[in-house]
Amino acid sequence: MKASGKGMARRSGDLRVIACGMIAREVLAVKEKLGLDHLDLKCLPAELHYYPDRIPAAMETAIAEARAEGFQHVFVGYGDCGTGGLLDRVLEKHGVERIAGPHCFAFYQGLAAFEAQGDADMLVFYMTDFLCRQFEAFFIKPLGLDRHPELAKDYFGNYEKLVFLAQTDDPDLDKVAEDAAKMLGLAYERRSTGYGDLTRALDRAATAVR
Repeated sequence: MKASGKGMARRSGDLRVIACGMIAREVLAVKEKLGLDHLDLKCLPAELHYYPDRIPAAMETAIAEARAEGFQHVFVGYGDCGTGGLLDRVLEKHGVERIAGPHCFAFYQGLAAFEAQGDADMLVFYMTDFLCRQFEAFFIKPLGLDRHPELAKDYFGNYEKLVFLAQTDDPDLDKVAEDAAKMLGLAYERRSTGYGDLTRALDRAATAVR
């Protein structure tokens, strides 16, 4: 049996994945799909994306907690996510790897596809399954658009298109994305990405410690 509790010994093949709360559902979906029973998920609050300067310190604490809980192997489910390289400094210090790429919008599409889009996506506002589910909580209410919808032009006026990077086929989420594009006055495009590079990254990390 797997040992549990703080400071208890873990199986040598156990893997702690420390991920952004925005991709929790997707990490668990990949875990189930690939049968990665030895993968243990710990998420940091999705709200940290409002404060990327706080991500490195939160990650350092999470890594220390994982070690204290007996996890020898840790993998990070974050891109750089606006930390300007500071997250990578923390990970290098602790000998921990992360999924490659600047953010989830890149690794969901696959880095090659993201880079190929390049200049074409410079004025794109991305949404994911998570952001569709949390559109009210992450955009409408914090930006005051529920009280002052006219502010949408001030916040989003420099964008030309809303691109929905869809991890799943869900008509309800499609509608949220389409309605958001209309509300923000943006052109709309849907790209069915699935989990992109996340699947391969988790598979490699989990296989390496077995």
